[in-house]
Amino acid sequence: MTSIANGRFAEKHPKGTTIQPDLQKEIQNRLINNRITCKAAHEVASKLRIAATDVGVAIDLLEARISACQLGLFGHGQGRKTVSAAKTVAPELKAAIEAGLIDGRLTCAQAWHIADMAAIPRIAVADACEALNIRISRCQIGAF
Repeated sequence: MTSIANGRFAEKHPKGTTIQPDLQKEIQNRLINNRITCKAAHEVASKLRIAATDVGVAIDLLEARISACQLGLFGHGQGRKTVSAAKTVAPELKAAIEAGLIDGRLTCAQAWHIADMAAIPRIAVADACEALNIRISRCQIGAF
Protein backbone atom coordinates (compact mmCIF):
# COMPACT_ATOMS: atom_id res chain seq x y z
CA MET A 1 0.00 0.00 0.00
CA THR A 2 2.98 2.30 -0.18
CA SER A 3 1.88 5.61 -1.61
CA ILE A 4 3.04 6.58 -5.05
CA ALA A 5 2.61 10.22 -5.88
CA ASN A 6 0.40 10.77 -2.83
CA GLY A 7 -2.42 8.50 -3.87
CA ARG A 8 -3.19 6.64 -7.06
CA PHE A 9 -2.63 3.37 -5.21
CA ALA A 10 -4.26 1.32 -7.96
CA GLU A 11 -1.36 2.18 -10.28
CA LYS A 12 0.89 -0.13 -8.26
CA HIS A 13 -0.96 -3.16 -9.55
CA PRO A 14 -1.10 -4.66 -13.05
CA LYS A 15 -3.78 -3.34 -15.34
CA GLY A 16 -6.81 -5.57 -15.22
CA THR A 17 -6.42 -6.45 -11.53
CA THR A 18 -9.93 -6.77 -10.15
CA ILE A 19 -11.66 -7.07 -6.80
CA GLN A 20 -14.05 -9.87 -5.96
CA PRO A 21 -17.52 -8.36 -5.32
CA ASP A 22 -17.80 -9.79 -1.79
CA LEU A 23 -14.40 -8.35 -0.86
CA GLN A 24 -15.27 -4.96 -2.31
CA LYS A 25 -18.53 -4.89 -0.38
CA GLU A 26 -16.85 -5.85 2.91
CA ILE A 27 -14.26 -3.11 2.52
CA GLN A 28 -16.75 -0.45 1.43
CA ASN A 29 -18.98 -1.28 4.41
CA ARG A 30 -16.07 -0.49 6.74
CA LEU A 31 -14.78 2.68 5.08
CA ILE A 32 -15.11 5.92 7.02
CA ASN A 33 -13.96 9.01 5.12
CA ASN A 34 -12.37 6.68 2.56
CA ARG A 35 -10.25 5.05 5.28
CA ILE A 36 -10.28 1.58 6.75
CA THR A 37 -8.48 0.72 9.96
CA CYS A 38 -5.77 -1.89 10.05
CA LYS A 39 -7.93 -3.90 12.45
CA ALA A 40 -10.95 -3.75 10.12
CA ALA A 41 -8.81 -4.81 7.14
CA HIS A 42 -7.60 -7.85 9.07
CA GLU A 43 -11.18 -8.62 10.12
CA VAL A 44 -12.19 -8.63 6.46
CA ALA A 45 -9.35 -11.04 5.64
CA SER A 46 -10.40 -13.33 8.47
CA LYS A 47 -14.09 -13.20 7.62
CA LEU A 48 -13.50 -13.99 3.94
CA ARG A 49 -10.66 -16.41 4.71
CA ILE A 50 -8.23 -14.66 2.40
CA ALA A 51 -4.73 -13.27 2.80
CA ALA A 52 -4.37 -9.84 4.34
CA THR A 53 -2.28 -8.87 1.30
CA ASP A 54 -5.31 -9.53 -0.92
CA VAL A 55 -7.33 -7.11 1.21
CA GLY A 56 -4.50 -4.59 0.85
CA VAL A 57 -4.58 -4.88 -2.95
CA ALA A 58 -8.35 -4.36 -2.93
CA ILE A 59 -7.97 -1.29 -0.70
CA ASP A 60 -5.44 0.07 -3.21
CA LEU A 61 -7.76 -0.59 -6.13
CA LEU A 62 -10.54 1.28 -4.31
CA GLU A 63 -8.09 4.18 -3.79
CA ALA A 64 -8.79 4.04 -0.06
CA ARG A 65 -6.31 4.49 2.77
CA ILE A 66 -5.42 2.34 5.75
CA SER A 67 -5.49 4.02 9.14
CA ALA A 68 -4.76 3.20 12.77
CA CYS A 69 -1.89 0.75 12.33
CA GLN A 70 -2.06 -1.72 15.21
CA LEU A 71 1.68 -1.30 15.75
CA GLY A 72 1.23 2.46 15.97
CA LEU A 73 3.41 3.12 12.93
CA PHE A 74 1.04 5.26 10.85
CA GLY A 75 -2.47 6.55 10.41
CA HIS A 76 -3.13 8.04 13.81
CA GLY A 77 -4.22 11.53 12.79
CA GLN A 78 -2.51 13.45 10.00
CA GLY A 79 -0.64 10.24 9.14
CA ARG A 80 1.24 10.32 12.43
CA LYS A 81 2.57 7.39 14.32
CA THR A 82 1.91 6.74 17.99
CA VAL A 83 4.80 4.40 18.62
CA SER A 84 7.41 5.76 21.01
CA ALA A 85 10.61 4.29 22.35
CA ALA A 86 10.10 2.13 25.42
CA LYS A 87 12.00 3.35 28.48
CA THR A 88 13.20 -0.21 29.10
CA VAL A 89 12.98 -3.46 27.17
CA ALA A 90 12.72 -6.72 29.07
CA PRO A 91 15.57 -9.09 28.20
CA GLU A 92 13.10 -11.77 27.06
CA LEU A 93 11.38 -9.34 24.71
CA LYS A 94 14.70 -8.11 23.33
CA ALA A 95 15.80 -11.71 22.71
CA ALA A 96 12.52 -12.56 20.95
CA ILE A 97 12.80 -9.49 18.73
CA GLU A 98 16.43 -10.16 17.88
CA ALA A 99 15.65 -13.80 17.10
CA GLY A 100 12.96 -12.71 14.65
CA LEU A 101 15.06 -10.26 12.65
CA ILE A 102 15.45 -10.67 8.91
CA ASP A 103 18.15 -8.46 7.41
CA GLY A 104 18.12 -6.39 10.60
CA ARG A 105 14.37 -5.74 10.50
CA LEU A 106 11.36 -7.27 12.18
CA THR A 107 8.38 -8.06 9.98
CA CYS A 108 4.93 -6.88 10.98
CA ALA A 109 3.75 -10.50 11.19
CA GLN A 110 6.67 -11.42 13.46
CA ALA A 111 5.95 -8.40 15.70
CA TRP A 112 2.35 -9.61 16.06
CA HIS A 113 3.55 -13.14 16.80
CA ILE A 114 5.93 -11.93 19.50
CA ALA A 115 3.17 -9.85 21.09
CA ASP A 116 0.78 -12.80 21.04
CA MET A 117 3.36 -15.18 22.53
CA ALA A 118 4.28 -12.69 25.27
CA ALA A 119 0.62 -11.73 25.87
CA ILE A 120 1.43 -8.04 25.48
CA PRO A 121 -0.10 -5.34 23.30
CA ARG A 122 1.26 -5.22 19.76
CA ILE A 123 2.31 -1.62 20.20
CA ALA A 124 4.55 -2.71 23.11
CA VAL A 125 6.63 -4.70 20.62
CA ALA A 126 6.80 -1.67 18.32
CA ASP A 127 7.82 0.53 21.27
CA ALA A 128 10.58 -1.96 22.12
CA CYS A 129 11.76 -1.96 18.50
CA GLU A 130 11.84 1.83 18.56
CA ALA A 131 14.03 1.74 21.68
CA LEU A 132 16.32 -0.84 20.06
CA ASN A 133 16.54 1.12 16.78
CA ILE A 134 14.98 -1.76 14.88
CA ARG A 135 12.70 -1.03 11.96
CA ILE A 136 9.49 -2.95 11.36
CA SER A 137 8.94 -3.96 7.75
CA ARG A 138 6.57 -5.81 5.43
CA CYS A 139 3.15 -4.70 6.57
CA GLN A 140 0.77 -7.62 6.29
CA ILE A 141 -1.70 -5.55 4.28
CA GLY A 142 0.94 -3.79 2.22
CA ALA A 143 0.93 -0.31 3.75
CA PHE A 144 4.72 -0.33 4.04
